[in-house]
Amino acid sequence: MKTKTYPIIGVIALLAITFLLGRCTAPSSPSSSADPTPSATHQHDEPSTWTCSMHPQVQQPEPGDCPICGMDLIPLSNESTADLGPRSMSMSESSRALADIETSLIERRFPEAEIRLVGKLDYDETKVKSLTARFPARIDKLFVNFAGVPVAKGDHLARVYSPVLLAAQSELLTAHRYDPQSSATRAAREKLRLWDLLPEQIDSLIKNGVAQDHFELKAPINGIVVSKNVNEGDYLKTGQPLFKIVDLDQLWLRLDAFESDLPWLKFGQTVTFSVEAIPGQTFQGIIAFIDPELDRKTRTVAVRINVPNTDRKLKPGMFARATAHSRLAQSGTVYAPEYAGKWISPMHPEIVKDHAGQCDICGMDLVPAEQLGYVQDPNAQAPLVIPASAVLRTGKRAVVYIQTPNTDRPTYEGREIDLGPRAGDVYLVTSGLSEGDRVVTRGAFKIDSALQIQAKPSMMNPPTQSTIQLTSPQKILPHYLDLQAALAADDLTAAQAAIAAIQASDSHIHELHASDTLATIRAGFETLSNALIETVSKNPDVIDTSIYQMHCPMAFDNKGASWLQSTPELRNPYYGSMMLTCGTLEKEF
Repeated sequence: MKTKTYPIIGVIALLAITFLLGRCTAPSSPSSSADPTPSATHQHDEPSTWTCSMHPQVQQPEPGDCPICGMDLIPLSNESTADLGPRSMSMSESSRALADIETSLIERRFPEAEIRLVGKLDYDETKVKSLTARFPARIDKLFVNFAGVPVAKGDHLARVYSPVLLAAQSELLTAHRYDPQSSATRAAREKLRLWDLLPEQIDSLIKNGVAQDHFELKAPINGIVVSKNVNEGDYLKTGQPLFKIVDLDQLWLRLDAFESDLPWLKFGQTVTFSVEAIPGQTFQGIIAFIDPELDRKTRTVAVRINVPNTDRKLKPGMFARATAHSRLAQSGTVYAPEYAGKWISPMHPEIVKDHAGQCDICGMDLVPAEQLGYVQDPNAQAPLVIPASAVLRTGKRAVVYIQTPNTDRPTYEGREIDLGPRAGDVYLVTSGLSEGDRVVTRGAFKIDSALQIQAKPSMMNPPTQSTIQLTSPQKILPHYLDLQAALAADDLTAAQAAIAAIQASDSHIHELHASDTLATIRAGFETLSNALIETVSKNPDVIDTSIYQMHCPMAFDNKGASWLQSTPELRNPYYGSMMLTCGTLEKEF
């Protein structure tokens, strides 16, 4: 029994030795810390926060489904944006592509606006002629029996009998036979002329030498008889209206313009229009009058266009749709270099001359084109324009996001700007942006929403107090005091230099702009003052010298404003020399 056990023990020992030798000669384990497995690497790079693309307020430490909509959660980037300002946001290239962010370059150009207007054609009131009875008479014959008859100058309208006219003719013939050049002859002739007898009718009477008991009324102008107020057999009194004749070779187009369209409309400007009765054909006219008063009910302004109508295609009463094209300059004037050095009639805009003089129609003095709202200099600087899609409007405020240059990742910064009028699909910018900036034209609202998710202030919400977050108040305080002294001294150059120094010390301060006016700078100075006062009040250790808080109750239309200064002698930066010592000392730090 013992002899049989030895072979079994030997086999087991041999197997153990073989196993140990294999362990010693085998290569190192792939699970060594020097060469981590892909599984370990994946676990190291696993994002720590997961969120929902539809509900970004949902954030969980592990993947799963959104508890609101059930969508799969996506990893949330953990890259820090702590070094960015409160109005700035940075994102990866992939995030920018997913958000479909588009930008465009801010440029200077004269934008063209298309202003659409509606109105009706009407008579040209300067081409209307009324015929009235200049003496008592009886209508014996009417040659124009209804309204709408076209007549030419000199055409007979009616034959009348008048004993008064017969006596006046006899008086002229008698005086002429006695002395053709006498004052009596001239007076009798002038009397008939004032009774609307044409010169050729008077000459014919003298030539024939016989007074006519009947007299023919003739048309004084070419046109259309639009009104007939008598019938055959009627007895006329002096002053009674007979006919109204209108020359339709020129019409008026009466249009209604909204208040917002007024900057684009100027006297003498060309307007094109169409009418429903003649589809496919456009007509032109010239703005001859812009009503100086606004219609209080419709909130529109009447605009009158002179329209030539020699072919008589257009008819009074037709409904018209008009379009005016304008290019606007920075100052709000229409850019029209073709009027450079021109002189225009203030009553008849079709009269344009190269030099001063009088109107060929009415005799009024011509005026320079610039007095009518035109830019004459063809080399005038064009205004800054941005696409309308870039602007987020919040009532009175206008907000845009610009792309921060020279950054490793796409970074965008919110900015409040001042807008001029809208020209088609662009706005004119009066302040807040510079030529060469890149503005977000698509996706600005997404960026603003992302700022709120990151607990940063939204540019869409008007600030209730200062939105400036001072990162280095100790650095900007000396430059702030320089700005206060410059504003108190009404020194624009020194104020602009102080603003540049402040922004160099803290790049997150955008409320201050080196404007060309002290009023704009003072508005931004108040915002910065509120932020500094708040910072110093909470943490007085940020300053190492005495400063004084002052307050002016009359600043900004009696709303009041405070500021800091280095001396106890009050120097008001909001009014300058106008009211240098207006205010009170509130506190000393």
